[in-house]
Amino acid sequence: MPPTHLQHWSRAIVFIDMDAFFASIEQMDYPELRGRPVGVTNGAQGTCLITSSYEARAYGIHTGMRLKQARKLCPDIIQRPARPRRYAEVSTRIMAALQDVSPDIEVFSVDEAFLDVTRCQRYWKKGPEYIGRLAKQRVYEAAGVHCTVGVSGDKTTAKFAAKQFKPNGFNIIPPWEAGERLKDTPVTALCGIGRGIGEFLAKYGVKTCGDMARLPIGILAKRFGNLGRRIWHMCQGMDPDPVQTRVAAPKSMGHGKVMPPNTRDENVILTYLIHMSEKLAARLRRNNMQARRFAVGLRCRSGWIGGKYTCAIPINDSHIIIELCREMMETEWRGEGINGVQITALDPVPAMQQMEMFTETAKKQQRLNAVMDQINQRYGEFALAPAQLLNRSSMPNVIAPAWKPHGHRQFIP
Repeated sequence: MPPTHLQHWSRAIVFIDMDAFFASIEQMDYPELRGRPVGVTNGAQGTCLITSSYEARAYGIHTGMRLKQARKLCPDIIQRPARPRRYAEVSTRIMAALQDVSPDIEVFSVDEAFLDVTRCQRYWKKGPEYIGRLAKQRVYEAAGVHCTVGVSGDKTTAKFAAKQFKPNGFNIIPPWEAGERLKDTPVTALCGIGRGIGEFLAKYGVKTCGDMARLPIGILAKRFGNLGRRIWHMCQGMDPDPVQTRVAAPKSMGHGKVMPPNTRDENVILTYLIHMSEKLAARLRRNNMQARRFAVGLRCRSGWIGGKYTCAIPINDSHIIIELCREMMETEWRGEGINGVQITALDPVPAMQQMEMFTETAKKQQRLNAVMDQINQRYGEFALAPAQLLNRSSMPNVIAPAWKPHGHRQFIP
């Protein structure tokens, strides 16, 4: 059998995982931070780490840890406020560079991507190992930060391969070795198998990937449908899921915000709701979409309160969404302490263009929205906004897990 760097596989997947991505960008942009423990928080007032440099991780610091606890482990840790637009900018450059390696790319998150390199083996006249190393090189050339690459015959095994050799690593698991390499791995170590599924599998004696072969696939299919069938194959190094090269049309579109704990001031809560209504409406318009059904929710200690509301026609105007929020406040809120808000368009569809369908008032508002959007796109978000948002939350914007460099998911919520 020829060396892996020369072999052509019937299916080949390359997984790219950026190393401590946000912290690495901070260290790249600010050379004085290089080699030092860095913790990134959502804004200067953030109290929870969203990531940390590997120098900080050496002290036991991890994502989700409170900054106060991190300082106990490493008094010299340097807090850096997140810069989501900068991270999105670097990620976009990386994804563009990877498209030069293979056009079959799935942007999995802001710092992860899958490449299906099956077809381009003939173009590069090399095997998957060479293409994987080429992808790693192109990432560094495009962004100046390191990544770890995993190569295998399916998405799950490629992601698992990368996970074993971080940071700045490279790992290849040929598809004919995947089942053997995974057999002693706990099933919950694979991407997509959470605690709930793990507990279900444990009832059938399946704790490691090697145990899965003894479980009839029909049991998983009956409980989880197609996901169950995929999990059965995943654990044996045969994940059938293809690289998703297109961003699916949105099934919903929403914005939410964490609030100061136990907020009871009605005006403050309403300001947060107006803030999210404006963001959601602007995002719908930016993507030429409208929605008819909306969910408006408030998070309190006991869970979520709120409701679902339907408009007469699909809309993307914040004034109408705000009225739905007021209705929810009047009918559902009973003075509970609130910790967060969420507004979601439940059925976004392409916007209607027939202006004759609208009243003169609606047409005027549509033209005003267009002017406001142009001003905000040129001078920055909320350069022009309702007066009440002068007192809006100072909580900074973040990158959503579903971020993509193009399309309706190209946003910083």
